[in-house]
Amino acid sequence: MSSEIFNKLIRLDEAVRRFTHDGQQIATNGLPVGAEPVAFARELIRQNRKNLHVVSTCASSALNLLCGAGAVSKMEGGFSGLEVFGFSNGIRRAVESGNAVWEDYSNLAMPLRFLAGALNLPFFPARICIGSDIERRALGDNTGTPKIPRVRDPFSGNELGALSPLSPELAVIYVPFADAAGNAIILGSEWCSVELSRSAKKLIIVAEHIVSADCIRQYPNLVRIPAEIVDAVTWAPLGAWPNGSAGLYDADDTHVFEMNAALKTEAGTQAYLEKYVYPVANANALRECIGRERIARLVCTPSAFLADPYRKWILPENEIERLIENSALTQKNI
Repeated sequence: MSSEIFNKLIRLDEAVRRFTHDGQQIATNGLPVGAEPVAFARELIRQNRKNLHVVSTCASSALNLLCGAGAVSKMEGGFSGLEVFGFSNGIRRAVESGNAVWEDYSNLAMPLRFLAGALNLPFFPARICIGSDIERRALGDNTGTPKIPRVRDPFSGNELGALSPLSPELAVIYVPFADAAGNAIILGSEWCSVELSRSAKKLIIVAEHIVSADCIRQYPNLVRIPAEIVDAVTWAPLGAWPNGSAGLYDADDTHVFEMNAALKTEAGTQAYLEKYVYPVANANALRECIGRERIARLVCTPSAFLADPYRKWILPENEIERLIENSALTQKNI
C-alpha cells in the first residue's frame, strides 16, 4: 500500500508550532557530534520556546545551542561533552548561572530508563549508578535523597537500584532516511533511538532524505522505527549539521569549534544566533549559510558507501514539496 495514503510530512516550522510548547519535556537522539536533530533545535529557538525540559542520552550540539539561547531550564542526560571540541559551553553557562539544572545518569542508565518507559514498567532494576554520587541529586532536590532508590531482588536477595522510567511528552529523532509515512532507516550507531521512539507519547521524525515506499519494501528488515508510532515527518536537509551523519556527511569541525566558542558568552551567543539561526529558516538558506564548497567537502565522507543502497529511492525536492502540500490539504480537510 502506498505510503502517500499515510502521508505525515509537514514542514519543520509547522512541526514545532503544532507539537511543542513552553515547559515541555522533549527527548532527542544522537551521539557526541553525531547525528541528532540540530535543525529542530534551531527552529525551537526561532519560535522562542522557553523553559524546556530536555532529555538526551548524549547531549551534543542541539542541547548546547538550546542552553546557550536560554531555552532550557531542566536537563537529564548521560553525557554532556563535545569530546575533542571541548566541554559544551552553552550547557556550562546555563548550569553555572543557575538558569538550568542538570540531572546526571550514566550512558547505560538512560537507555534503560527509555526501555522502562517503552515497556510501561514502574521502574527498571539495575546494578549501575548505585554507590556513586549519580545515585543522588535529582532535579530540584538538594536534600540528598536518592533519585535511584534501592530495591531487593526477591530471588537472590541482592540489592539493586530502581531507575525511574522515561516517557517523554515528545521525542524528536533524526534519521538519514524515512518515507512519507514515517518508516525510518538508521545508519551508523542507533544508540538508544529505538527505545526512545517506543517510550515517547508523541514522536517526530527529522529526516535527511525522504525516500519512496519502494525503498521500505526493499529493506523492510532495516526499518528500525515503524510508521505506526510516528506522529509527523519533517524533511531537513543537513538536519544534523554541524554534526555529522553516517553515510551522508562528516561533522563540520571548524563550525563546531566556532559555535562552542560563541556559546561561552551571552554576547557571543547572540551574534551566533543572528548569523546562523534566526535568518536560516529553510533548506536553501541553510545551504547558502554553510556554503556550497564546504558542503561538497563534508559529503565526501569515507562512510558514503553506507548510504549507497538507498540513494536511488531518494525523492527529489519537487516531489517532497508535492507530498507536503498534499499532506497539509488532507490535515486541513480533517
